[in-house]
Order: sequence, then structure tokens, then C-alpha cells
Amino acid sequence: MALQSLADQIKSWALELGFSQCGITDTDLSREEPRLQAWLDKQYHGEMDYMERHGMMRARPHELLPGTLRVISVRMDYLPQQARFATNLSDPSQAYISRYALGRDYHKVIRNKLKQLATRIQHSVTELGYRPFVDSAPILERPLAQKAGLGWVGKHSLLLNETAGSWFFLGELLVDIPLPVDEPATGDCGPCVACITSCPTQAIVEPYVVDARRCISYLTIELKEAIPEALRPLIGNRIYGCDDCQLVCPENRQAPLSIEPDYQIRQHWREQSLLSLFQWDETEFLQRTEGSPIRRIGYERWQRNLAVALGNAPYDQAIVAELNTRLQLASSMVQEHIQWALHQQQKKQWLNDSILPRQTERLVRIIQKGLPRDA
Repeated sequence: MALQSLADQIKSWALELGFSQCGITDTDLSREEPRLQAWLDKQYHGEMDYMERHGMMRARPHELLPGTLRVISVRMDYLPQQARFATNLSDPSQAYISRYALGRDYHKVIRNKLKQLATRIQHSVTELGYRPFVDSAPILERPLAQKAGLGWVGKHSLLLNETAGSWFFLGELLVDIPLPVDEPATGDCGPCVACITSCPTQAIVEPYVVDARRCISYLTIELKEAIPEALRPLIGNRIYGCDDCQLVCPENRQAPLSIEPDYQIRQHWREQSLLSLFQWDETEFLQRTEGSPIRRIGYERWQRNLAVALGNAPYDQAIVAELNTRLQLASSMVQEHIQWALHQQQKKQWLNDSILPRQTERLVRIIQKGLPRDA
């Protein structure tokens, strides 16, 4: 099959398999190497030591699979039909989970589809060397996707597409066929800095540069140790990931909703209170997170994240009671976060018991002063 015809057929197959877009690029990411090294030198990767361990391999796809000539880059929309952002974020007693994690684990979904795409390609060529990747190997997927024409990198460091915003996953299929490549995507954010100014922890330290050590997604998912105390109040009720930089992005105003059943919100994640999630034991956690990306953080970090969110919640005697119940059963790391949460709850109780009654009494006096004598 002629290479251009095969490239066109690959893109058609990708759409049939459920991908939203497909593009093809070469493996040259040499322009990205200085930026990657500067990011690593500043320690912005935090505890993600694998970022440093693999070094410049991330910018050299041909080293991952010797003989690789092209990268087939795909994206897949994931925004669920009933995302209900405001419902969760506006209620500090409810848990907020990044919307990508409310359905089935995307790694499995996309990897299976990439394997199906590779199988179709194999039927059209004599021999094919390939390897699929879904956020699972040292590869700079966003620069590759931009070179393949799928979008441009925004100031929040996510890939932006002019019609789909940023609510999509990326995947790559490395192949040893010299397919014709697509034109790189062009676009930029212009003067917009909404993501930078809206980040709760100010993790976007400059346009296009994220200090992972301050990012809520890193703190609640990647970080294995204690969450820095100064950042805990800024996390709010976000217990797994954060979507704030995407929520304020103008490019996402018309982002399409996903029709993929696997990405729709599972019933047990709808309107879950922080307290009810904190009451799960490890067995229930494992049952509820089966097939979910949330399971990867494990039960200990799950409790840690919830303890922080409970500390940020409004004062509630039921929260205090549950925190005290879990205190003796938890690991030492979780105990530290529970104790912090109890201290936060105690401060709020003091405010309720001292300041609010005085404010109420003052309000009553003001009202009575203006009422008729026989009122």
C-alpha cells in the first residue's frame, strides 16, 4: 500500500476505534531537550525521580524502540456527560475528584485501542515493529502531539486544541514505517493568563512551566510522603487531582463531551461526602476503585488526602468524631494529617463559639433598635 494512502487509512481507522483525532510525526524532539533539562535542574519534578532517571530519553522516542521512524499520535475526548464541576467545588463537605478519574482507567482503554490500530496496520504491511504508549513511558507526548498537528501547548503546559480545548487523553504508537508526517499545529494563548492566576497553589510559576511540587495533582497523586503543611489549606476539597486550570481556560468553553461509556462517571462517585469516603476501610477502597486510576495511590494516600480535605471542611462534630476514631488506626503519616485536620476543626469550632455568637447578638440588637416598641 502506498505510504500516503496508508497514512490516510490509519487516521480513518483511528476514528473508527473511538479516537477523536490522529496525526503522524517524526521522532525528532531535539528542540525540547534544553527545556526538559532546565525543568529538571530546577527540581520541578519533585519526587518523580523517574523523570530525572530517564533523562533525555523522553525526547528520543527512537531509543525506546530501536528502529522507530514515526510516531502515530492520538487524542481521545474524556469530559463526562454530567461533569457537575460547580456542585462539588462549591460544597466544601463534598469530595472533588479530577474528572478524568471518575470512569474506567484510561490507560487500559487507550492501550487496547492502540493495539487494535496496530493490528489493522499489520494486515496492510509485510512486517511491522510497533509499541503503544499511554502516559506509561519516558516520552514527551505533548510536543509529539503538537508536531503531529493535534494542538499546541498552553501556558498551563497542557495540550490545547482549537475545537476540543484540553479535555482529552493522549496516546502514541511508535512504528518503523516511513509514513508521511503532518504539519505541526500552530496556536497560542495570546495574552490570557487565566490558568496562572487561578491556580490555587500558584504552581504555574511562569507561562508554560509548572512546578510539580506545588501542583495539587502532584500533591494528591504522585507525592508519597506528607503534604507540605503550608499547601494543605490551599487544596480545599480536592482529594484526587485538580481541574482548575482547565476550568478557567477560554479554549474549553466549547469543549465536546465524551461519548465513550468507559469515561462516564461511575455511580458511586456522584456527590460523595468527604466523611463517607473517609469511613471506607481498605477492602471497600479496593472494591470501589477496581478498574479506576484512583487505585494507584493506595489506601494510605487516599486517607491522607481525605484528612486534609476534612480539615478544610466547615466545622462538624461528626467530622471530629470520625477523625478521632481513625487516629489510632492510621499509619504514622496519616496520623500527622489527621492531627492537623483536628487542629483546623478546633480552630473553626472556636470561631463558631466565640465570634459568631457575638456577631449574632450584635445583629439582634440592631434589629431590635429599629423595631416598633410593640413588635
